[in-house]
Amino acid sequence: MFEFVRNLAHEHEQGGIAGTVILFLNKGKSSHILRFSEELFFIYLLPPIIFNAGFQVKKKQFFQNFITIMLFGVVGVFISTSIITAGSWWLFPKLGFFGLTAREYLAVGTIFSSTDTVCTLQVLHQDENPLLYSLVFGEGVVNDATSVVLFNAIQKIDVSRINSRTSLQLIGDFIYLFSTSTALGVTFGLVTAYSLKTLYFGRHSTVRELAIMVLMAYLSYMLAELLDLSGILTVFFCGILMSHYAWHIFAMMSFVAETFIFLYVGMDALDMEKWKMTRLSVGTLMASFGTLVFLILVGRAAFVFPLSAFSNYLNKHPDRSKPLTFRHQVVIWWAGLMRGAVSIALAFKQFTFSGVTWDPVNAAMITNTIIVVLFTTLVFGFLTKPLILCLLPQHVTDTSDEAQGSKSPKEDMTLPLLSFEASASTNILRAKDSLSMLIERPVYTVHFYWRKFDDRYMRPIFGGPISSPPEC
Repeated sequence: MFEFVRNLAHEHEQGGIAGTVILFLNKGKSSHILRFSEELFFIYLLPPIIFNAGFQVKKKQFFQNFITIMLFGVVGVFISTSIITAGSWWLFPKLGFFGLTAREYLAVGTIFSSTDTVCTLQVLHQDENPLLYSLVFGEGVVNDATSVVLFNAIQKIDVSRINSRTSLQLIGDFIYLFSTSTALGVTFGLVTAYSLKTLYFGRHSTVRELAIMVLMAYLSYMLAELLDLSGILTVFFCGILMSHYAWHIFAMMSFVAETFIFLYVGMDALDMEKWKMTRLSVGTLMASFGTLVFLILVGRAAFVFPLSAFSNYLNKHPDRSKPLTFRHQVVIWWAGLMRGAVSIALAFKQFTFSGVTWDPVNAAMITNTIIVVLFTTLVFGFLTKPLILCLLPQHVTDTSDEAQGSKSPKEDMTLPLLSFEASASTNILRAKDSLSMLIERPVYTVHFYWRKFDDRYMRPIFGGPISSPPEC
């Protein structure tokens, strides 16, 4: 247990120790040797983290559980944002916390809906719990992307007249940003894969290959930002496409970026200037912090359990041998309680200018965000391992994905794609059989035919190894 906690809070402890030393050397005046800038985070630190997440995602499990992941990562963010926004709007004035505008309350809901699932992923074993691991990891990256897209959409709406039309406009802006950003990322991923496969300067050199991949990924992110799209979504799907058709990438830049972020968080927790700037009593500050944690708990539960039941209803077919049990749902709920770097960055983007604020209300929100991130990461992270060991004993193996992968498909699943060389009657029979299989086993059928299309048409153009044929 000690080893786990030590690894879990390593970066936060480093930041806290650094902040304490600097605060001591400055005789209690400041714990800063640098100023955090949200522009620095979104331009230089966030892209490698998200690109690495997209590059390392287990694509087969991610797309097999795509509907459930999107339910948690997209619909769940809207539900959580609504609850945290409404709750803070109603409770903060009762606690003596005044001064936030309507747009800022909406931003607060988005800021504290962004999760950090890295703590849970350190405990979950992919071989023992493949379904849970896939859902938690997939939701984590989609959640971060959705939170940033929703945050940017909120900045564009007219909050002076919030009505049903405003809500529809917000949803429409979100769908537009989500779809166009995804399409841009897919395009850049395919172009990069094709370039590495066909162009001479991209072959036979690991250094040049890595350089081209990193530059193209960063270019996709910057182009998305210049077009007022979501760079985080673009670079995520760009990473997925590159890992599918290209070869490998190192996670060093992602590690350095994450270390820098949490080093800053630990240092900023001891920033005496922000604590003095808040002008709130300790009781009011702690009450607002406790309210935010409570709303995070409620907002998370409000969508995890209902959407899990809906997911089980959608997956009554043999594609998933086991539904999401109540214990699984508790683990998924707990996994999303921790807040991390994206919450910090969005808070600074909303309540500071280049990391500096002289407004007491804004300083109070920055301080609240720092406390929530540290508390949820350290306290909830400390309890993660015993909770999972209690709910999911190590000797119990979640074999849902294994069973799914080992199921021998029906004989007609070996049918080839429609062919121009075959007769019309043969193609009609194939289409009927494919339609019946799609109704009976939708996820498996779509995945099966995508793999055949990918091997036959996509990989010969964009590169990458040919996937092994399914067992019969």
